[in-house]
Amino acid sequence: MTAAEARVERPSLRARLAARGLDATTALCLPAVIAVLALFVYPLVYGLVESLTPKAGRWYANYAAFFSDPYLYGTIFATLRLALPVTIVNLLLAVPIALRVRLMRRQRLLTTILVLPVTLGTVLVAEGLLNYLGPQGWFNRSLMTIGLIAAPMKLTNNYWGVFASLLITGFPFAFLLTLSQVTGIDPALEQAAATLGAKPSARFVRILLPLLASGLAITFALSFVQAFAVFPSAVLLGQPAGATHVISIAAYQAAFEQYDYSLGSAIALIMGAAQLIIVVAILVLRARFYRGPAGAAKG
Repeated sequence: MTAAEARVERPSLRARLAARGLDATTALCLPAVIAVLALFVYPLVYGLVESLTPKAGRWYANYAAFFSDPYLYGTIFATLRLALPVTIVNLLLAVPIALRVRLMRRQRLLTTILVLPVTLGTVLVAEGLLNYLGPQGWFNRSLMTIGLIAAPMKLTNNYWGVFASLLITGFPFAFLLTLSQVTGIDPALEQAAATLGAKPSARFVRILLPLLASGLAITFALSFVQAFAVFPSAVLLGQPAGATHVISIAAYQAAFEQYDYSLGSAIALIMGAAQLIIVVAILVLRARFYRGPAGAAKG
């Protein structure tokens, strides 16, 4: 074989790269990869390095300081006491409402009304609740006017004020995700079960719930992460130094009040690790609960 024939038979560089999965289509992913590296990987690595370079002591001094101080490591449990109940309640509300809305004629209008709080923002919702649930707010005044209570109830600057804010801002997110899953289930499955004599509760438990299980686990995880990152509500509606001293407040105080950015980075990483543990546990439970398809195709 001559050298000229060898050059002709050898595939081009583009063909060799395409054989390895590197072609023009793959290049379209480069902007997304660069964005992930710039917005997630680099800040994560930078924060990790920052947390391992404390002002004084060994490389683990920040983590030792956090877990040796009950006031600091208690913020993990304070945040969980808010995030987990709020996420559970949001799902318990989102599922039946989504099942009902999907059968209504004006589905788009109802969906728009239900997701409207997303457009308001956390701070605006918190300010509104201060006026609505406060001692002189409409809620307490209405209850006192009709004689249900004799004195105003304390619904702000405590746990319940933050709970209400997270519920309002988190429900639209959980509802939209649940509605997208519910509308992907063929109504003929329920109709067939009803024809065979299955009651609504049995149809939900044996048909809808298994089909929704996979999607609900993802919705739970995303809603939990959103609630776990609570900050403005805990400051405006809660007790930042008491019952709602959440971990995000601890990170803020360390970085911008004590000017210890290294400790603030360590607390932020601990916050991320706590969320990751819960999310992984949810995904493991999801795999154990149901291993079949997550939805049904409409025929």
